[in-house]
Amino acid sequence: MSLLRVCAFAKCLNRRSLFEKCAFRESVVGCCRLCLSIRNGAVRRISETPLLLQRRNISFVIPKTEDAKKRVLKQSQLLDVLDARIQQLQSDIILDVHQAKVEFVKAPSSGRVLSGRGAKSTPQEKGDIPKSGQIIGKGTSKSQPSRWMEKLTQEKKKKQQHLKNVKEKPAAKSKGSKSNSMLPGTTHKTISTTAKKTAPLIKKSRGHMKLSDEIRAAVSSTATTSAAAAAAGTAAMSHKVSKGKRKDSKKKDSKNQVSGEEGQNQAVTDAQSRAKELAEVEELERRLSQQVSQWTSSSNPEHLHVQESGEGTACGDIRLSIRSYLEATVFAGDVERAHCFLLSQHRVMSRRKHLSTDIYNIMMRVWAKKGTLNQIGRMFILLEEASLKPNLGSYCAALECMGRNPNCPPRVITRCLMQMEEDSLSLDNLFSQCVFRQDERDMVLKAIHTVQPDYQPSLNLTTNQSSSSLVQDYYTQRADHEYPKLDFTQEELQERFKQQLSMEQACTVTIDSVEAAKPVTENMAKMRELLAEQRAHWQKILLQALRESKMILAKTNSKDYRLNLYPYLCLLKDREYVDIMIQSVANLPPSGESLKILARDLGNRVYTKYSVRQKHKNQTVDKLGNIYNAYTDLLAKDTKVYDVLPREQWCKLETEQCSGPTLQGGESQWPYIVTLELGTWLVDIMVKSLKINSDILNPAYDRKLIPILYHMYTFRSTRQVGFIKPHPILIQMQQEAMETKLTFDSYVMPMLCPPVPWTSVKFGAYLLTPAKLMRTVDGATQHEVLLDKCQNLHAVLDSLNQLGNCAWRINKPLLDIIISIFNDRGSEKLDIPPPLSEAPKIPHFNPQDPTYTASEKAHMKREVINAKKKCSEMHSLRMDALYKLSIANHMRDEIFWFPHNMDFRGRTYPCPPYFNHLGSDVTRAILVFAEGKPLGPKGLDWLKIHLVNLTGLKKRSSLQGRLEYANTIMEDILDSADNPLNGKKWWMNADEPWQALACCMEIADAVRSPDPTQFISHFPVHQDGSCNGLQHYAALGRDVIGATSVNLMPCDEPQDVYSGVAQQVEEFRARDAENGLKIAQVLEGFISRKVVKQTVMTVVYGVTRYGGRLQIEKRLKEIDEFPKEHVWDASHYLVRLVFSGLKEMFTGTREIQDWLTESARLISKSGHTVEWVTPLGLPIIQPYHRTRNQVLKSTMQHINLQISHDTKERPDTVKQKNAFPPNFIHSLDSTHMMLTSLHCYSAGLTFVSVHDCFWTHALTVDTMNKVCREQFVALHSQPILQELSNFLLHKYCTGLPAEAKNKKYQEYRRLMLLLAKVPQTGDFDLQQVKESTYFFS
Repeated sequence: MSLLRVCAFAKCLNRRSLFEKCAFRESVVGCCRLCLSIRNGAVRRISETPLLLQRRNISFVIPKTEDAKKRVLKQSQLLDVLDARIQQLQSDIILDVHQAKVEFVKAPSSGRVLSGRGAKSTPQEKGDIPKSGQIIGKGTSKSQPSRWMEKLTQEKKKKQQHLKNVKEKPAAKSKGSKSNSMLPGTTHKTISTTAKKTAPLIKKSRGHMKLSDEIRAAVSSTATTSAAAAAAGTAAMSHKVSKGKRKDSKKKDSKNQVSGEEGQNQAVTDAQSRAKELAEVEELERRLSQQVSQWTSSSNPEHLHVQESGEGTACGDIRLSIRSYLEATVFAGDVERAHCFLLSQHRVMSRRKHLSTDIYNIMMRVWAKKGTLNQIGRMFILLEEASLKPNLGSYCAALECMGRNPNCPPRVITRCLMQMEEDSLSLDNLFSQCVFRQDERDMVLKAIHTVQPDYQPSLNLTTNQSSSSLVQDYYTQRADHEYPKLDFTQEELQERFKQQLSMEQACTVTIDSVEAAKPVTENMAKMRELLAEQRAHWQKILLQALRESKMILAKTNSKDYRLNLYPYLCLLKDREYVDIMIQSVANLPPSGESLKILARDLGNRVYTKYSVRQKHKNQTVDKLGNIYNAYTDLLAKDTKVYDVLPREQWCKLETEQCSGPTLQGGESQWPYIVTLELGTWLVDIMVKSLKINSDILNPAYDRKLIPILYHMYTFRSTRQVGFIKPHPILIQMQQEAMETKLTFDSYVMPMLCPPVPWTSVKFGAYLLTPAKLMRTVDGATQHEVLLDKCQNLHAVLDSLNQLGNCAWRINKPLLDIIISIFNDRGSEKLDIPPPLSEAPKIPHFNPQDPTYTASEKAHMKREVINAKKKCSEMHSLRMDALYKLSIANHMRDEIFWFPHNMDFRGRTYPCPPYFNHLGSDVTRAILVFAEGKPLGPKGLDWLKIHLVNLTGLKKRSSLQGRLEYANTIMEDILDSADNPLNGKKWWMNADEPWQALACCMEIADAVRSPDPTQFISHFPVHQDGSCNGLQHYAALGRDVIGATSVNLMPCDEPQDVYSGVAQQVEEFRARDAENGLKIAQVLEGFISRKVVKQTVMTVVYGVTRYGGRLQIEKRLKEIDEFPKEHVWDASHYLVRLVFSGLKEMFTGTREIQDWLTESARLISKSGHTVEWVTPLGLPIIQPYHRTRNQVLKSTMQHINLQISHDTKERPDTVKQKNAFPPNFIHSLDSTHMMLTSLHCYSAGLTFVSVHDCFWTHALTVDTMNKVCREQFVALHSQPILQELSNFLLHKYCTGLPAEAKNKKYQEYRRLMLLLAKVPQTGDFDLQQVKESTYFFS
C-alpha cells in the first residue's frame, strides 16, 4: 500500500481539509499527477488491521452519486503530498527515506498527552484523529516513484547531519524511562526497502492471537482497525502540535534572544563567573543523572511514582464518560445497548482512541456471567485491533467464563494461563489486584483448578511496613503500645452496625426539627395539610413526566454515537427519582438556588443511591457485615487486647475471608459533566411539570395553574448565571407551615458505629455511601491519579482512622439552653441567628412615581437591594443553625463518630458537613467525648487554664498566672454554670462564650464532687499552636529570633508575636510622626494587637499586600473613634509597616518563602504544575491551571463551566507561585498533626484535632504536650528543604528535551541553580522545643 493511499484514506475519514487544520494557503493545482490519478473507487480493500493482513480485508466504498464527497476526496488526496512535505519539515517527525516500501514503526511513547485545547473535543466530533503511537500499522504495497519522493529524499539528506543525534534518542529511552526526549505526540517514521523487519511483528501477532483463535474457533472475526488512519492521523497530530509549539514559543524565543545577548555581554565582562556557573550546572546534571540511575535501579516507589505523576490523560474525561455510561447500561440490564454502543465506538477511529482495556473488560464481564466464550474471544480480537493489551481484568473475565462453562476444554484454560505468562501477568496478582463481584472469584478459581488442582492464591500482607523513616520505629517497635478500646461490648457495636447499615441503605434520614417544640396553630395545621396534598399531586405529575421523557430518550437512534442520559435514568426506580426531586423542592431556599448547584446536588444524590444499589447487586453487603462483626473484636472492651492497628486488622480479616466479592473499589466515579447534565435534566422536568393553583391561598384570585419554580437569570459579580427560584406562594406556604420534619442525605449525619478504617485510597469511612479519601474540586482527577500510584500511605491512613475512631456524645444541658434561645428570637451577640421575622422589612416603592427625585429613587433602590441581601443572609444563617441543632438534638441520646478525610494538602476534616467539631463555637460547645476519664491530680487545673484561654483575657500570662486568675473568679464561674441566662452572665463576654459556659459547667461539677481527682470528665481540653505557620518556618530556617517570637524557645512567659509586631509597627509610626507624616500622626493610639493580628497570621499563608490592606481596613472600621475619612490611607500605610516589621523579625522565614515562591514561578513557567511529597509520603499536586470555558448544552440553558483544574491547560503561574508557600506549610502542619495522632493513639490517648489545635482529656494534656513537641522535633530534624530540593530537581530538571538546550536553556539553568540553592539555616537548636511550655498551650 503506498504512502499516498494511506494518507488519502485517513483524509476521507477525517473529511476536513488541511487548509482548515494548518491555515495553509497555497494553490495545489498541478502539484502532482500521481495524486490526480487516484479515483473514487481506488481506495478499496484496505486492511484495517495490518497485523491481520492475511486474514480479512474490508472495502471502503464511496457512493458515486455524492459529488461533494468526491471533491473532498480529490482535494484531500492532492493535499496529502503537501501534508507529507510539511511533516518532513517538522523537527518532530524523523523520516528515513530509502526507496518505496513503507514501514510505520510505533514511536516509543512517553505516555504524555497531546494537550492544547484538546479537552474540548467530545465523542461527537467525527473529525478527531487517532493519537500518535496508539496503533501499529504496516503497509507493504508498492508505490510509484515520483518527483516529490526524490525531493523528499534530497531534503532529508540536507538535514541528515542535523537529525542524526535526535534520531537515536527515542529508541534508547523507549523502555523504562517515562521522561522521553521525544516530545508528546511525535512519531518516528522509517521508509525502507526491506520488509524483513515485518516478519517478527507479524509472527508475534499470530502468537498473540492464538488464545482468541482457540476461544473463537467457530466465530469469524472482522478487522476494523485502519492502518492508514493511524499513519495520517499521527502525521496530522504531530504537525498540529509542532505548529502550536511554534506559535506558543514566539514570545519565549524573543526572550531567549535577549537572554542570549545578556549572556554574551556577561561572558565578555566576567568570563570566570560564567565558567564557574556552567561548571556548577554540569556538576548538578552529573549528580542528578547518578541519582536517577540509583532511584531507577533501587525501584524506590516514592521516586518512581514521581516520574509518572506528571503525565496527563488527553481523553480522560471522555474515557470516564464512556466507562460510566457502559457500566450504567449494564447495571440497568440493557446488555444489547451496551454491546452496540461499544462496537459503535470501536468501529470509528476517532472514537476508538478514547477506549481503554478496562472499557472492553466491562463487556467481557457481562459475557462471562452468561458463559458465552465466543463473545469473550471476540472481545480479545477487538482489543488487538485497538492495539491494546489484555490486562489482569481481561484474563479474569476469560477465566470466569471458562469456570462457568462446564464444556470448556482444559486446553483453552491452559492456553489462557500460558498467554498470561507471556504477557508477564501472574495468577497471584490477578487474585490480589482484581475487583471481584458476586461469585466471580470462585468461578475463576474453579477454572484454574481444572488444570492446576493444587493452586491456591498466595496473598501477601504488607500492612505494617512504611517507607517513611519518621514512622519506621512506630510500626516495627510496638512493645510499649497500648491501643485504646471503646467503651462498648462487642454485641453493642454489632447492633450499632446494623442501625448504620439500614440508614445508609435508605440513603436519606428524616428527623424532627428543633422548631417542632412550638405550639401548632390552626393556620400552621392548614398549611401543612395543603402542602401534603400538593406533594402527593406533584409526585404523580413528576412520575408521569419522567416516564414520558424516558420513552422519548429510549427511542434515540442507536446509530447516533452520542452518550445520552437514558441509562442513568434506569438505574433506580422511577419513584426514587421523584422522591429526590421532591426533596430538593422542600430544601430550596426562598431566595432561590443557582441552577448549577441545584443540578449538581440532584446528580450526586442519584449517584449515591446508584452506588449503594451496586454494592447490593455485587453481594458485598453480607460480606461487609461478616468482616465488620469480626472487626469489632479489636475495638470492644470485652475482648482480648490486640497489638495491631484498625487498618491492619481489617486487611487481615479481608484476607482470611477472601472468597466472594471484593469490598474495595470497582465503582467508577461519574464525570462532573455527567452529574451536572443528569441534574439539569431533572431540574428541567421539575420546572416544566410542577404547578399550583394561583388561588390556593387567596380565593379572590382567578384560578389558573402557575409554575411553582421559575428559571431565571441573575448576576453573580459580572457573570450572568441561571437561577431556579420558588414562587412566592410556595415560599409563603412553607414558612407558615413551619414543618416539623427535615430530610437529610445519610452521609450528612454522624455515624452510629465506628467508621470502616481506610485501608486504601478507594475504601474507607462509610459502610455503603461512597467517600473520597482526598477532597477535590468537582471534576479534578490529578490527585486521584497520584494517590493510585502511591505505594505506601499507611501512616496517613492510620492517622485518619485514629481521628475517626474517637466517639462523641452531646452535651445535653448546653444544647437545651441554645435551643431555647434559638426558638425565642436568637442572639447575634451569642452567634444564634434570629428568625426571619426579625429581618428588616423590604421597602416597597413605585419607581414610576414622579414625586421621587432621581437621587431618592437611587437611594430607595439601594435600600431594597440591601434589605433583600440581609434577608437572604439571615435565612442562610438561620437554616445552617437549624440543621446543626436539629442533628444534635436527634443524636442527643446517641454515641456517634465522625469519619475523616483530607484536602489535597493533607489537612484533615470530618466527612459530615453540617455538624462536627470543626464548626463554630456553638457546635464545638455541644460536643464532648463519649469516653470519660478521671481528672487526676492536674486535670482540674487544666480545665481552669482552658477556660481562661477561651476568654482571651490572659494571653501574655504564664500558665500559673492564668490558673491564679481562674481561682480569683471562681464565684463568676459557678454563677455562670448555675444561672447562665439569669445570673451575672460573665461567660457571655468571653471570646468563645458557649465553650466557656460548657467549661464553667464542667468545673462546677468537678469542684462540687466528693473528690475532684476522681471526677469523670468528658470535656475536651484544647492546646493551640502559637502562630503555627510561623513556627514551622522558624524551625525550617533554624531562625533564633523567629523561634523565640513564636515560642519554640523556652520562656517563663508566652511570647506573643502579634503584640511584638504591633510594638514594632508603633515604633515605625512614632518615627514617621516625628518626621511630620500626617497619617502616622492620625494613627497615634490606634495601633493594637487586634489591628495587626489577622495580617500577621495570614502572611505566612501567602496573603498579599492587597489582602492585608483589606484586613487592616476592616479592623480600623470597627474602631468607632477612628476617623473614617483616613481609613484608606491608614490601611495602606499600616500594611507596609506590618510587612516590614515581619521581614525584620523573621529574616529566615522571608528567605524560605521567597525561595519557594520563585521555585514555583519557574516550574510553572516551564509548563509544569508544582508537586511535592510530604515527609509521610503523601503526594501533593497544586491543581491550578489556566481557566478554560466548557459549555454544557441543555434544553434549559447553556451552562458555562469555568474549569481551572484541566491538566491539559498550562499552569496558572500566579496561583502556582502564590499558593506554594502556604500549601507547603499546610502540608507540614498536617504531617505534624498526623504524627502526633499516631503516637497519642499508641499511648492510649483520646486525640482529635482542628488543624493546629489539639484536643484531649484533661487527664492526658501533659502526655499529649510531650508527644506533640517530640514529633515536631522529629519532623524538623529531617532535612525537609534539602529533600524538597532533591525532589524538585529530580522531577523538573531531568530528562530535558534535546531542543530545549537550544531554546530554553537559560530558564532550565536558572531553575536548576535555584532549586539546588537551598536557603541557609540559622543556629537555633531544635531540641529546645521539647522544653518550651508555650509551644502549644
